[in-house]
Amino acid sequence: MLPFYLAQRRADRRLEREAARAREKGLHEPGTIHPVVDTELCIGIGNCLRVCPEGEVIGMRDGQACAIAPAKCIGHGLCERACPVDAIRLVFGTAERGVELPRITERFETNVPGIYVIGELGGMGLIRNAFEQGRQCVDAIHRAGGRTAPDMLDVVIVGCGPAGLSASLNCLHRGLRFATIEREDVGGTVRHYPRKKLVMTQPVRIPGYGRMSAREIQKEDLIGIWEDVVRKTGLEVRTGEAVDRIDPLSGGGFEVTSSREVYRARRVILAIGRRGVPRKLGVPGEDRAKVIYSLREPEAFREDRVLVVGGGDSAVEAATALAEQPGTDVTISYRRNAFSRIKEGNRDRIERAIAQRRTQVLWSTNLVAIEDDHVRYRTSEGEVRELANDVVAVFAGGELPTKFLRNCGIEIDTKFGDPL
Repeated sequence: MLPFYLAQRRADRRLEREAARAREKGLHEPGTIHPVVDTELCIGIGNCLRVCPEGEVIGMRDGQACAIAPAKCIGHGLCERACPVDAIRLVFGTAERGVELPRITERFETNVPGIYVIGELGGMGLIRNAFEQGRQCVDAIHRAGGRTAPDMLDVVIVGCGPAGLSASLNCLHRGLRFATIEREDVGGTVRHYPRKKLVMTQPVRIPGYGRMSAREIQKEDLIGIWEDVVRKTGLEVRTGEAVDRIDPLSGGGFEVTSSREVYRARRVILAIGRRGVPRKLGVPGEDRAKVIYSLREPEAFREDRVLVVGGGDSAVEAATALAEQPGTDVTISYRRNAFSRIKEGNRDRIERAIAQRRTQVLWSTNLVAIEDDHVRYRTSEGEVRELANDVVAVFAGGELPTKFLRNCGIEIDTKFGDPL
């Protein structure tokens, strides 16, 4: 028993070190999706640890699994599926921190029969999950069958990010009459990621195209694959077109009004994402042309004085990309005193940028005004200071399109640790 005991002690000490690092980095506070372990069911075989691609989300304490860095979870669900006794489940939110989500069934149908929600808007942003939801949603629609009037489409798909692209390809595969509307271009909000950002994926099978096997791919390469998929499958995507409203028809189905056309369809799939509407700061001067909410081409800001507002992964990725541009002066304003819940790779990159004096951070500060050639911010002591500035890049997250959803009649629920 002695070797077993000593090995267990080493494992416990390693877990405590990992847990301490997680607390130090703010990773112990769950984000949107995270695992919860039922200790009464857990038998401690460790499958969940071995299959987790994020690493160190789950550890073993006293022979049972436990979440040590739940903020690193991005919803793969491999731990849940690998547990032979169903001791793990993925949940949204916590008892203290709720997450707003549209009300949907297991078939992704909302409380409004005929309107479906898939992808990030429904709380699942991982590309593989989004592709799988698109397939399952269209399969459910196809199985339901029923007649569609000759002057109506079977489906209108709103959005052509990963989930909308998958739904569109599966509609094409099933022979449904459909239209795909995207207010920007194929890829949706992925196009707003910083240049050369690494995107995590898992192998997915794309109808009419084949298998995409990359587990880590740069944003530009991923967009290139999607554009190739559209071209080779003959998929028509109506880009540059925004949906304004969705109204029910008295005889069944919906009228979808866009910025260009009015569509009549039996069903509607919403795949528009949660971050389509950037969260504003609500400060004077935020309407100036120098304020941006996404970063596609960092080189466009060479030799500019840029203030990045925010401390999440998007803000850190933007700051490090800007810091690589010759002559660009990069400052981050963050309301907390340390970065929390960011990926390890991003943490390493931003710490190097700070150590090399390519980026400076104004900890525990809040922007209070934006002027033509400077900004004003408030410190934790209440002092208001000025900083010379050319560009303000705001990465404060996105807002759920609540008004649009409620106008469609869709109910919004707040999840406090509720299962998927």
